[in-house]
Amino acid sequence: MVDVLAGPLDAVLGENARADIDGLSYDAGGSASARRRKRQACAMLPGMNAPPRRTTGLQRYLDLEQQRNWLQGKSTLRDTDERAESLELRLKYVVKYEKLLRRPQAQQVLQILKHYGRDCIPIPRQTERHYWSVSCLPSTPGKALIRVNASWMELFALYADGDGIRSNFLVHLSDFTSDHSLEPGKVDYSLLERCVATPEDVGCFFPRGDDIFGVKVRGPASIRKFMKTRSTLRAIRAFNLTHMNRGRNAYQASHCYSLADHML
Repeated sequence: MVDVLAGPLDAVLGENARADIDGLSYDAGGSASARRRKRQACAMLPGMNAPPRRTTGLQRYLDLEQQRNWLQGKSTLRDTDERAESLELRLKYVVKYEKLLRRPQAQQVLQILKHYGRDCIPIPRQTERHYWSVSCLPSTPGKALIRVNASWMELFALYADGDGIRSNFLVHLSDFTSDHSLEPGKVDYSLLERCVATPEDVGCFFPRGDDIFGVKVRGPASIRKFMKTRSTLRAIRAFNLTHMNRGRNAYQASHCYSLADHML
């Protein structure tokens, strides 16, 4: 059985930074790009002396300790009451939102989004659109009903399944292997089956990219259970933190405020 709560925060926030540090020369005469990467990597690690730099990602709002505690379910983050809203962007997707509301899956979608926004995204009001976004009936392949993105990465999507829904969760592969490795053959399928209402409701796929794993969950009951189970909720939060910490969201122009209303 995999216990994804056992891993240190470095595995989520600092692993890539530490690898960058190990792989960079300390020679001050190195290339400008190498020195810049070194400064950025050092700044992600607690206790390391790094030259001052402009803070990016969630560290503009949350220090590593706050992120760690939220990741592990030890604290509830205090969000702002206000939202920075674009009226032009809200109006842009009203027609698509109304089209979604006419679908038989609409209420299921909105209920799942409410849970996802509340439990899976840190300080969602402060970070709305700039660090995460939700798209309504996106025109990308697959005909998703909704899709949540951060940086350049899809985090979560819902699809029609008859009159019901199914979902794709993107997470770190190492959170679902029996030895925390990046080996697809080590996936702990028994863990996946325990995190849904019935074993038939869960499947998986392997997207391109390092340490990325896709989990398919079918039906509102199983989707809710997957988001509520301690180990899988932490895995969802870990992946979301990873990509929200990479900087500004590339999908800001696709953000549907009407859907986000249900998440906030």
